[in-house]
Formats: sequence, C-alpha cells, structure tokens
Amino acid sequence: MKKKLLFLFFLFPYLCLAQKIEIATIKNYIINPVTSEYIIRCLKKAEEEKAIFILQLDTPGGLLKSTEKIVKSFLNSSAPVVTYITPSGGRAASAGVFISYASHIIAMSPATHIGAAHPIIGGGSWGKLSKEMKDKILNDTVTWAKTIAEKRKRPINFIKNAIKKSISVTDKEAVKQKICDIVALDLNDLVKKLNGKTVVTKKGKITLKTSKTNIEKIPFKLRERVLNAIIDPNIAYLLFTLGFLGLIFEITHPGFGFPGIAGTICLLLSFYAFSILPLNYAGLALIILGIIFLIVETFTPTFGMFTLGGIIALFFGSMMLFNQPLLLKVSFKVFLPLIIFFSVVVLFIVSKAASIYRRKSKTGKDGLTGEEGIALTDIYRKGKVSIHGEIWNAYSDTKISKNAEVIVEKIKGLLLKVKERR
Repeated sequence: MKKKLLFLFFLFPYLCLAQKIEIATIKNYIINPVTSEYIIRCLKKAEEEKAIFILQLDTPGGLLKSTEKIVKSFLNSSAPVVTYITPSGGRAASAGVFISYASHIIAMSPATHIGAAHPIIGGGSWGKLSKEMKDKILNDTVTWAKTIAEKRKRPINFIKNAIKKSISVTDKEAVKQKICDIVALDLNDLVKKLNGKTVVTKKGKITLKTSKTNIEKIPFKLRERVLNAIIDPNIAYLLFTLGFLGLIFEITHPGFGFPGIAGTICLLLSFYAFSILPLNYAGLALIILGIIFLIVETFTPTFGMFTLGGIIALFFGSMMLFNQPLLLKVSFKVFLPLIIFFSVVVLFIVSKAASIYRRKSKTGKDGLTGEEGIALTDIYRKGKVSIHGEIWNAYSDTKISKNAEVIVEKIKGLLLKVKERR
C-alpha cells in the first residue's frame, strides 16, 4: 500500500503537466484588422495561461498589414502555436500561408490546400501602383517570407513560388515537401498527435503534453463579430448602396427623417469598410452614377435611356468596386438581385408616369372634351348647356331641343361646341 501511495506521489506532478489548449477559429473569413485583433487576443490569453494555442484556419487570404501583425505575434510567442487548416475543403491561401509558416506546427485536415500568397495591400490601391512599386513590394514580401521560413525551418522555395507564381499544394503534397507537420482528421485527432511534440518558443523548448488536456474555444466578441461582418465586401456594398439611396430619398422628400438617418448610418459604416478594403474609386464612381441615373429616370422619365445607363453603370461598378477581384469582390448573388430590384422599381414608376401622361385631363377646359351634359335651352346658333353641374354657353351646327342629351365636341374660349347624343 505504501509503495502505491509513493508511486502516486511521484506520478502526480506529471499528471498535472497536461497543458491547456486555447482555440481560435477563422471560418472562411478574410484576414483583416478585426480578425487580426481576435487572433492576437486569443494568443495573449494562451500566453497568460501558459497554454497551447491552436488556430483553426480557413481563409481565402487577406490584407498584408493585418497579416504582418499576426506573424509578428506568432514569431515572438511564448506559447506553442499550432495552425490547423480545417475543415476538409478549406484552405490557407494568400495571408494564410504566412500565418501558417509563422506557426510552430502546421496541421492540415484531409482535402485541404495551402498556397497562392500573392500580396494584397490593405486600404490602398494595389491596382494603381507602378510596375516598379509592385516589384518593390513583391521583393520585400519574398524577403520577409524567407525570414519566416528560416526561423521555422520550413521550405523556402514553396513560399517563394506561392508569392511569385501563386502555386498551391494539397495536404498530401505539403507533407511530402515538409511544409505540413501533421495531417489530422479532426480536432481530437490533432490533440492526440500533438502529444510529445517539441517546439522552440520565445522561452525555450517546450514538449507538448496533450494526453489529458482542457480545451477552450474562444469565440468572437460581439464587437468583433459586427465589425467583421461590416468589412465583408458584400455587406459593405449593400450598406453603401442602401445608404446612398436613403440620403437621396431624404433630399427629394424632406421632412420624412428615417431614410436620412438610416442612410447616413449605413454610409458611415460602409466608409469604415472602404477605409480598410482595397477600394477601386472608378467602381465606386460608377455605382454612384448608376444610382443617380435611376433616380433621374423617376423624376424626368426618358422612357428607358437613363434606366439603361444606370443598369450598365451599376453592373460594371459593382464588378470593379475592389482592386482585388480574385479575393475581394461583390458576389453576383448580391449585386444582380439588387440591380434587378432597382430597375423593376424604376420601370414601374416610369410606366405609371407614362400612363398618367397619356391619360386625358379630367379638369379644366381640356377635361370637358367628350363629356356629356343636358341642353338647358334650344340650341342652334346659341344656347346653354349644363356640364358637371356647371352652366356653359354653347352652340351647334344642327338644331338641338331643350333637355336633350349633348356631347362636347370642342372648346372655343368660353364657348362649347356640342352635338346631340344619339
């Protein structure tokens, strides 16, 4: 009995050595200032609790400045950092390559891929830069990538080609090229395979003990969720178009209040997104022009000319809104229904205006032509008739008896020419 107690006494410290795991999750989000803030916040928590940090990553890429912040925090982390590219079908593209390379361990789910790391300039205009400036940024990015690869002892050629040639590799190819350290079916499988792995952190070598560990998944804060949603290109596009329409409605219908307030809020939120995303100002100008054309059509119907121009401007403006069409773009599923909706509304208003324009006036002198009345006197050259309860002087080319029903043929000054109703 004493031997068993003594054995447990010496074993107890080792049982307590299992490290806690903190998990952050990027579910097909663009790497931007908000996701960067979230990842770094989760990493700091792991460092404070001396835990292992796992980043579950699925991203099409993101902004270079935001990626740099994440990479710096990973390279200087005192906690072991594991990037797990998951789920199956997911990828670590563009910014995801740098983030993965900066981790101590790269893990991948089956049927995932990594690569295509051509740089994207956040909040700027990559598409407008000169060739020399593009080459300068590209070379600087390649050099930066080399330092990350050397620091983590990963293949340099792959990340160079991922930047320059936008190549990608599958999980199986990544293992062969020693890019990926672990292929795990799911999180539980990953945790098992991490046990016993050794990494070098800022505080030295650490052997991972994950056999009996406590796993905590850290969610986005409400503020982070809201801001991350606003930065989405589709949401930013909707906020801008609806906000612009709200302000126009308020200007054309003063005193209503709500459209103006809602429009201003939507516009300000869209401007926040545009300040971060690589905006194409030509696309933005075309969207504004398209909306103006559609509004003009409703006030001065040209029977399709401004509508057609507005649709064309909105279509091309929506496609051109961002300088990175392969990564940051407004989905056809978002802007096509919106353009169709605007067009249908405008055409409905224009058709109503056209029918009103063609409709015969029912008031004043023009409204009397074709109307029926009663002869108050015998009419030949002159007489009197009652039309709509009003008494008018009238004449006729033929004799009309008193109390006969008459129809107004035309108006000459204040004199009506009438004929007897047959």
